[in-house]
Amino acid sequence: MISLEKATHPLKGDIFVPGDKSISHRSIMFGSIAEGTTEITGFLESADCLSTIECFKKLGIIIDHTIRPTNGVPTITVHGKGLHGLSAPASTLYTGNSGTTTRLMSGILAAQKFDSMITGDSSIERRPMGRIIKPLTQMGADISSTLGNDCAPLKIVGGKKLHGISYRNPIASAQVKSSILLAGLYADGETVVYEPALSRNHSEIMLSAFGADVHNVIARDGSATAILKPGMPLIGQKINVPGDISSAAYFIAAALIVPGSELLIRNIGINQTRSGILAVLKQMGADITLLNTNESGEPRADILVKYSELHGNQNNVFEIGGKHIPTMIDEIPVVAVLAATANCDTIIKDAAELKVKESDRIATVVENLAAMGCDIEATDDGMIIHGGKPLHGADIKAHDDHRLAMSFAIAALAAKGTTRILDDNCVGISYPTFFKDLQSLL
Repeated sequence: MISLEKATHPLKGDIFVPGDKSISHRSIMFGSIAEGTTEITGFLESADCLSTIECFKKLGIIIDHTIRPTNGVPTITVHGKGLHGLSAPASTLYTGNSGTTTRLMSGILAAQKFDSMITGDSSIERRPMGRIIKPLTQMGADISSTLGNDCAPLKIVGGKKLHGISYRNPIASAQVKSSILLAGLYADGETVVYEPALSRNHSEIMLSAFGADVHNVIARDGSATAILKPGMPLIGQKINVPGDISSAAYFIAAALIVPGSELLIRNIGINQTRSGILAVLKQMGADITLLNTNESGEPRADILVKYSELHGNQNNVFEIGGKHIPTMIDEIPVVAVLAATANCDTIIKDAAELKVKESDRIATVVENLAAMGCDIEATDDGMIIHGGKPLHGADIKAHDDHRLAMSFAIAALAAKGTTRILDDNCVGISYPTFFKDLQSLL
């Protein structure tokens, strides 16, 4: 448990946040099935990403963690064995709290010659895996939920020949898309994934850098198609992981709600499939400026944020939905906190995916903001927040959901009295030093 008080002075200074979680996961996975070594700097050493490392070590991959003597930069070195170099694990592969590890690794394991079992913690055993079981089965994989409920544990029978398919995914999901594309590396023909909107494209960017023949096509209506042709080996690369915009979001929010604040958040990934929060907050009146932008590979920039009074449109309402949701799905809890402090009503819609995250984030965000005095109501696919009502301290139940714990730590900065985060250790899933970094600004 950690206690926080309302901020009494502006937040000032520069801050670095840890490496991008999505990119860190993929760098280990793709490096493992590439030929030669992959060197990774900026890797996120959180519980989720360490689960990915442990799983691939169990699959026979040597992964070293060293400190470069010349500059003291930590480097992860993955000694890849190529597409067919993985070995049968001696025990069940445990993915902890990581849906990314579970779903993406399933796509790789579906094509191996050996059998495998995958499971995770209680949260993973509740999260929907039917969304990868269906397309992987269509490709010829033998993958099943051992409990018959379309959740982990998953059993994968090896030795199956995979076929390229065209799959129309009903939701924009990078994890589903990536699982299919990874299986497609082993297929006998082209693999195509259709989505209603472009989901995170880290897999396509990184696979292309490793040598895969993969690209996206965006239609005029915003729908997206990922196309992968098999047959090209992956070659080890040097990867520098940018800071995670999902982690930066908490400090963006902190600067926006504490009067007089000005923060410069360094080296943050601004991939268009992830940066919806920046566009939405600017529309609400946020003073956010991108500096030192670098567009090569994964685009990145420094983000300068100044205190701003957020507002709605001319009817004093702001609506968040549609194409923005896939680009900011992980940031919606902290955006809801910002909305509670804004001088408008905010409607968040088209976000039913929040129900199947580490917690039901519609229910848990509403529960905790209401406890702090916010006028808020849940809807089937989001929430309606009547902003501007003063917040007060409360006991926050994070439900072992890292994004809730961090979001309500930021809410505490604008709330009168003491706010206690009852299960704060869950931040280790994505940002182990979060509370230390936050305290450094207070």
